[in-house]
Amino acid sequence: MMSRCAECGIYACYTGQMGKIPEHCPMKSESSVYEEARKEYQEPGVFNLALNSALTESAGYRRWTRLEEIIQFSRMAGFTRLGLAFCAGLRKEAAEVAKIFKQAGFVVESVMCKTGSTPKEFLGIRDEQKVRPGQFEPMCNPIAQAYILNRAGTELNVLLGLCVGHDSLFIKYSAAPVTVLAVKDRVLAHNPLGAVYAAHYYTPKLAAYKKSD
Repeated sequence: MMSRCAECGIYACYTGQMGKIPEHCPMKSESSVYEEARKEYQEPGVFNLALNSALTESAGYRRWTRLEEIIQFSRMAGFTRLGLAFCAGLRKEAAEVAKIFKQAGFVVESVMCKTGSTPKEFLGIRDEQKVRPGQFEPMCNPIAQAYILNRAGTELNVLLGLCVGHDSLFIKYSAAPVTVLAVKDRVLAHNPLGAVYAAHYYTPKLAAYKKSD
């Protein structure tokens, strides 16, 4: 059975009204999943993440910015070495974030997406497919970013503005848990939910992506 929580409207899991669980709810059809998950939470490293995620949520609810939450969560979890994987387009912001983390007492290992300086031609990209045709354009290298932070022994890796897909690769190859400080959206000043909140403007634009029957 497919899980359709985004279309639910009842959210019995949130309210605790278990008698109102709809037929499509995975709590009704996938009971074994929850037992498996409970077992995983008992693993020491996983328990540490889960417990301190919950404590950070309650302590900072509507009080802490995302940046503060990362600092406080890392302290609660006992992390001392943070990794910062950032996009070249946010290198100024990355410098400020690294400074803030260091001032908070963390050792910070940072690595930019263009590390390795590998030409996009390596991926078979033609010149006319580049962002800036006619110029040297290095590919983003999220796997190398992850490997570098893995070797540095970071305990939590923070993503800052990696492209869609590049972030997926980084998360796939990161040895440490990953959290996101900010995602890239150059159209909306790195606030991708703007396309959701400003539906009166973006709905017609997004309608172009609707799959025809």
